[in-house]
Amino acid sequence: MAGKSRRWMILVVTIWIQAFTGTNFDFSSYSSELKAAMGISQVQLNYLAVASDLGKAFGWSSGLALLYFPMPAVLFLAAGFGFLGYGFQWSLITGWISMPYAPVFVLCLLAGLSICWFNTICFVLCIRNFTTDRSLALSLTVSFNGVSASLYSLAANSINGPPSSYLILNAVLPFLTALLALNPILRHPPPQSPHDSSDRQIFLVLHTVAFLTGFYLLLVNPASPNPFTSCLILAGAVILLAFPLVIVAREWASLSIFSWPEGSNDYDLQKELIVVEVVDEDESTSPRDNDGANGWLCCFNEAMSKDKITMLGEEYGARRLIRRLDFWLYYISYFCGGTVGLVYSNNLGQIAQSLGHQSQTTFLVNVYSSCSFFGRLISAAPDFFAGKIRFARTGWLAAALVPMPLVFYVMAKAENGQALVAGTALIGLSSGIIFAAAVSVTSELFGPSSFAVNHNIVITNIPLGSLLYGLLAALVYDANGSVGMKRLCEAFVTLLRDGMVVCMGPRCYGKTFLAWGCTSVLGLTCSVALYLRTRGAYRCAAENGGRRSVRTCFGGI
Repeated sequence: MAGKSRRWMILVVTIWIQAFTGTNFDFSSYSSELKAAMGISQVQLNYLAVASDLGKAFGWSSGLALLYFPMPAVLFLAAGFGFLGYGFQWSLITGWISMPYAPVFVLCLLAGLSICWFNTICFVLCIRNFTTDRSLALSLTVSFNGVSASLYSLAANSINGPPSSYLILNAVLPFLTALLALNPILRHPPPQSPHDSSDRQIFLVLHTVAFLTGFYLLLVNPASPNPFTSCLILAGAVILLAFPLVIVAREWASLSIFSWPEGSNDYDLQKELIVVEVVDEDESTSPRDNDGANGWLCCFNEAMSKDKITMLGEEYGARRLIRRLDFWLYYISYFCGGTVGLVYSNNLGQIAQSLGHQSQTTFLVNVYSSCSFFGRLISAAPDFFAGKIRFARTGWLAAALVPMPLVFYVMAKAENGQALVAGTALIGLSSGIIFAAAVSVTSELFGPSSFAVNHNIVITNIPLGSLLYGLLAALVYDANGSVGMKRLCEAFVTLLRDGMVVCMGPRCYGKTFLAWGCTSVLGLTCSVALYLRTRGAYRCAAENGGRRSVRTCFGGI
């Protein structure tokens, strides 16, 4: 019984880890100061943002570390990477040390690697402890990664620190969070017993608390708070983050009073029966997916059904994975959707500055962070409405991409601050849904046992997209800045000092927004194709018992 309550404590500490380790979201809060301190161009600054995202390309190292080292050791290695990466950057901006460009690039990469290691630890903890409700556990914990920027901006305002204070907070707070999470992780619970009907109610309460936390940070957090107000708001946020402990205490008390035997042998038998049920179901329903109309519609159906995934949870190794069309549709959807939103957030500081709203940079970062948080929570909708709304999770992924092209096309022409705030909110919402849904989609389409390797393959699109999209934005920015220097009499003024180009006006990012909009159209197209190819597998799972059938499609794990 103690193990059942401890797994909820594990969930709480993963929430805390995610809430205080999303340090990549506040890059735009100090990027202008980093650019000025190093005297670099926008293109060079973009490479530093790419370096942070490039840490995700080495995400496989976290899975390898978990194979050979205990989880607490991996946890503190992740904290150590971040402490070194952000700590030396803080020393650089504050003038304590001076460093050439190459070592700073390595420091940014090390900081990004720290985030990836923390994420892998949280994903593994959720999958190990919530085998039947892994999607709910993953969406809940991943969502709190979206409030990191708001929490860090409150902490920075509470100490009335300069933009460089974000870096020292990025170095210290994740390390303290790792210390706080150490004891629950050391007292790791045994494998989960058969699904408890009360788990769904507990998850519903926890998601409600998460929504309240997001609304609190979005609505109560003012654009320009004073240190005392920020301190009060931060204290309220910490109380909300600690509130899930009440759920853990209640669960522990109920399990102490009402206990029952574990029945591990019955559970093993149940897993075997589930596997058999999946095989029979797949054989009986797969022919129906091949029915189609005549003519061009028949050709379209044939293209959509060729070598498609017919069963959720089938395990795919890395070599088999990259040979599947479904994987590349999924990869491009992420690459041309969520990654575009992430690059947009990395450029928020320069976007706000170019439009004359530099004073609103922190507010815009909070808006993006909070809306990304809500998007991550919304991604759990397929699990809560299972049996009532039968809609494949890949369909939610496609729906999340619908607003993104429209927003970029509008922002390419708009100059006012309201359009910037509204566009940032919608991009954050769409990106949040994609980030959280992708974790569950990878597990469902390509197998939970291979998740650690497969998902790290999927997120290699992030550093690639950060390089390409960010480089495009930087080149357009610097090109328009150089033109502006020759036309000082125009309304848009560009200043050139210490080799650094500063561009002002909507033209600085106008063409970039159009290019990002066209890119997101490609992502939307691929996500719709992925939905059409996988909806049969999701329908097959739903018709075999709603939420329980999703577990059967996991191959009985």
